[in-house]
Amino acid sequence: MAAERAERPVPFGRRVAVYGPSGSGKSTLARALGERLGLPVIELDAVYHARPGWQDLSREEFRAAVAALLEQHRGGWIFEGNYGLVRDLILPRAETVVWLDLPFPVVYGRLARRTVSRSFRGAELWNGNRETLRQTFLSRDSMLLWGLTAFRRSRRSIAASLETLRRPGTRLYRLRTPGQAAYVLRNAQLSGEPGSAG
Repeated sequence: MAAERAERPVPFGRRVAVYGPSGSGKSTLARALGERLGLPVIELDAVYHARPGWQDLSREEFRAAVAALLEQHRGGWIFEGNYGLVRDLILPRAETVVWLDLPFPVVYGRLARRTVSRSFRGAELWNGNRETLRQTFLSRDSMLLWGLTAFRRSRRSIAASLETLRRPGTRLYRLRTPGQAAYVLRNAQLSGEPGSAG
């Protein structure tokens, strides 16, 4: 039996941004990284969808809330979420970026299972907001529709932001398979000096 390849530490800075399309596993990965690295996790969906009834923050309120969270967590953070409105606040400060760039069938399968399950259970997502069966199957705001139409747009937007807003020397882990994501999580460790990785 061939010997297993030794795994190596995957270095992380104390300020981490996690991106990827809806259904890619951003929240799950960010929470697990937060536990492993001892860093607070901020889910941008919970910040943006701040009020019941999907009464979201305005652009100005959202940017102010994120700026306040950056100030509050100066010792380190993991921000998870794709919001282009605040990438210019987060990306230039990030020491490590994780991009879950998984294949569409993987992402959409996860998104569909999650959305249908939440809708049937009436599960609360953020601040009293819930996905409903009506929203899922009879609305233009359906996450099932969003997942079909936004996948390529999200990928292009993330790539453009990384090109223009990421500081030189910031580590980037572009993960293209669930196995790569599991490897990074399993071997993640804090490192003092940011470097670069592909």
